[in-house]
Amino acid sequence: MEQPLSMSGDMKVLSNHIYEYQKGVRRMVLYTCNKKYEHIAITRLEHLGIPYIIQSVGNDRLNLFFGQKACLDTVRLMVNRPLNELTPEEDFILGALLGYDICVQCERYCDRKCRISHKGRQVS
Repeated sequence: MEQPLSMSGDMKVLSNHIYEYQKGVRRMVLYTCNKKYEHIAITRLEHLGIPYIIQSVGNDRLNLFFGQKACLDTVRLMVNRPLNELTPEEDFILGALLGYDICVQCERYCDRKCRISHKGRQVS
């Protein structure tokens, strides 16, 4: 028996993200889901007065950023291509906005920056 859309795993994840946002655990959230949940998710955010941005990621999926206006304004200016194409600096900023562990973000930044700088070099 198929679960109703409102009870799906994706909707449970969204509910948890909204709860954490409302409690102040997060200032901004990135929720990736199937496009079939877009209307439900947006309706819920609008009903709660939570600002959001939608980014299509292909393959019937979307990224839904929601949270504080200042964070979303930054995303609007910075995220104008797929997330895997962000520069190491943009990736670092996005991770910080999403509340990811700052030390892990620093390690990720250094790893990505080193990979880019070594890409053009020949190994002898």
